[in-house]
Amino acid sequence: MVAERSSSADTKGSINLRIEAETRRLIDEAAAVLGKTRTEFMVESARRQAIDVLLDQRLFSLDPARFDAFMHALDNPPAPGPKLRSLLRRVPAWQR
Repeated sequence: MVAERSSSADTKGSINLRIEAETRRLIDEAAAVLGKTRTEFMVESARRQAIDVLLDQRLFSLDPARFDAFMHALDNPPAPGPKLRSLLRRVPAWQR
């Protein structure tokens, strides 16, 4: 016979991570700025990222007319305007 766990034991668990000291310091600093604990900051950040990843992978459906319009827009993107050309010529901040 298997003992049943209480509902609170099923809702919480732990995750152990090994991270570099500099990364931990950065996380602690960011958490402090927001008035959060390291755990609160990490859980909220990981949860937000997980939601974004999953939303990017979701299937969506369209009726035939909207599907055709969607495919037409993908196959025929607008010509790049001056703002896009300017953006693409800039050196990204992480490469400066």
